[in-house]
Amino acid sequence: MSKHLSREIERLKRSILAEGAIVERGIDDSIKSLLHKDQALARRVIENDHLIDDMEVRIEEDCLKILALHQPVAVDLRFIVATMKINNDLERMGDLAVNIAERASYLATQEQVSVPADFEEMAAVTKRMVEESLQSLVNGDPELALKVTDEDDIVDDFNRQMYLEVQGRMQQKLEEANNLLHYLSASRHLERIADLATNIAEDVIYMISGDIIRHRVEDYTLLDKPGLKRE
Repeated sequence: MSKHLSREIERLKRSILAEGAIVERGIDDSIKSLLHKDQALARRVIENDHLIDDMEVRIEEDCLKILALHQPVAVDLRFIVATMKINNDLERMGDLAVNIAERASYLATQEQVSVPADFEEMAAVTKRMVEESLQSLVNGDPELALKVTDEDDIVDDFNRQMYLEVQGRMQQKLEEANNLLHYLSASRHLERIADLATNIAEDVIYMISGDIIRHRVEDYTLLDKPGLKRE
């Protein structure tokens, strides 16, 4: 690898990690704004979305420039391809955080309705998945990336439970239906964020090993990968 290409890749790494940090904070703040009925915090999440949009465009442009000028191969090429996909997933996560913040902003103006039972735990698992997916990217850690893919089923189960609880509560208290639907909407946004965290984890595995696992993640193992062994 030429020194110039090496510098460009290091700069790109810093950019994608900076974007990830902003997205992670936006998700955390959107969840807090919903749980604490904090309209000011929700507005801040919404107003900061343009920062993520701008970063996403710049990172994509940088990736295309590196591809055009340096024609990277092997691991460098995989890194660029994975970065472009992760960049897109992070921007979509930012949009979903805005959607949750919009639900929070609305609910802050309504009469108090208790948060569905599993929502906080679902939010905690989702935030952990985002954090772990980004950490696996930082450290080049395929074992942690695989852990993220395992956790996706947990969030899916929470989302199904949320639907059943909201359905039951709406039948008992029709006057709470509108507010409960906003919580259900937020639950679906969390489930989608977890899916995107899984996408990032799968891209990290591709970046490190060259393996595309998105259609066979249940059967994938690191046991036969020298240097990538999962204990």
